[in-house]
Amino acid sequence: MTANTKETISSQLEQPEGGQASSKNDLRQLGYFKTILCAAAIGTAGGLVASIYYYVLEECLEMVWHAGPEFFAPYFPNWLPSWNYLWIVTTIGGFLVGLTLYLMGLPGEMSLVVDSVHDPGKIDMKQTPAMIVASLVSITAGGSAGPEAPLVQVNGSLGSWLGDKLKLDLSSVRVLTFCGMSAALAAFFGDPIGGPLFALEIPHRRGLQYYEALVPAIVSGIFSFAVFKVNTGLTIGGIYHFAPQPPLTSMNLVEGIALGATGALVGTIFIVMFQNMGRLLAPIEDRIILLATLGGLAIGLIAIAFPETLFFSEKQIQGVIEIGQISSVTTLLAIALAKMLAISFTLHCGFRGGFIFPLFFIGANVGLAIALAFPQIHPTLAMICTMAAVNVAVTKTPISTTVILSVLSDTALIPVVAIASFVSFFLTSNSFLLKTQRSRTLPIPQLRPAHSVDSGASQF
Repeated sequence: MTANTKETISSQLEQPEGGQASSKNDLRQLGYFKTILCAAAIGTAGGLVASIYYYVLEECLEMVWHAGPEFFAPYFPNWLPSWNYLWIVTTIGGFLVGLTLYLMGLPGEMSLVVDSVHDPGKIDMKQTPAMIVASLVSITAGGSAGPEAPLVQVNGSLGSWLGDKLKLDLSSVRVLTFCGMSAALAAFFGDPIGGPLFALEIPHRRGLQYYEALVPAIVSGIFSFAVFKVNTGLTIGGIYHFAPQPPLTSMNLVEGIALGATGALVGTIFIVMFQNMGRLLAPIEDRIILLATLGGLAIGLIAIAFPETLFFSEKQIQGVIEIGQISSVTTLLAIALAKMLAISFTLHCGFRGGFIFPLFFIGANVGLAIALAFPQIHPTLAMICTMAAVNVAVTKTPISTTVILSVLSDTALIPVVAIASFVSFFLTSNSFLLKTQRSRTLPIPQLRPAHSVDSGASQF
């Protein structure tokens, strides 16, 4: 056999192997682009879901809190002052929340969503109807919880459903679940990067670990953000108007450390208060209607003394910014404590919703109080850094929180906000609100009933 013949035979034998490797690469590439297309579809659908939810919620709030008083005023001119209407509405709202949960079942809270992402890697869509109704009633009734948690569960379950319909493997279904969660948060925060990062950080206590979902999640977030903004006509960019911050100096970095430590302390106080509220209400936690009704009454009574604590505080934060020097340190700290109490009653009494903006509101009040007590610290820096630190102490999301607040505030304070976020993150590493936050490799912890938020410190 000649050398040329051997080379010819050798090349012919190697060709199928090379073709097979190329085919495998093509299949992997096809699978990746299929995932991206699914992410875009989930983001589009998620933006539509968020838009519909937004309009329904706005109509409910308008009907109850604006049209309602005008309708009843002629019939009860002397008996129905504003404070009476307030606690009556929150109490009736609490009863309706309890009735919804009793009739439709208990949709999981954020702790259960986090656990479901880890195992089995998807969110059950059967809980979606109950979550939609209960959350709309909860937020309309004035509970200190926002629409991010309901939207995360609804859109996350949409991603899980699509993955199941396409008969994808478990890891791929989980990626599409993250795409749904990211779509919800991108629309809610108005941030197509920070929202997906938050969705990927929240399942863990030590940073983002489902890295394979990062690009699809951001793609989904971009589509959802665009659809939501187009449909609602809401402003793109910062929603809060802080006083301009002078150019950053080295001293501002030191202030970031101090503000991060302060926010960590405030977040820890909230966690302790939240846990104690759970123990206090434990004897009646199985009596769903009674528990929710009492929760609505408590929310109303707190709001009579501190009206700022009503609702989930997205709009109230701008009010804190505007009061500036006309408020007092004592008043601001009292509002922050009252808000902690309102959140604790809201979530432990069965109201459905998230606590991110309520935590931002707490941080804004404490931050402004710090700026008033120490005038050398600029109010904008104090408020944003403390907002970030309080949220990170509870949610363990330092990267996404920094990005989200930089977008919401329309400021260039990322270096200092990042310092405050990570100082809070490290100082509160052994303090947890969501027990189901864990490494992707650890076994499932024992969960409490679905209608309560898991809290406490368990080993990582």
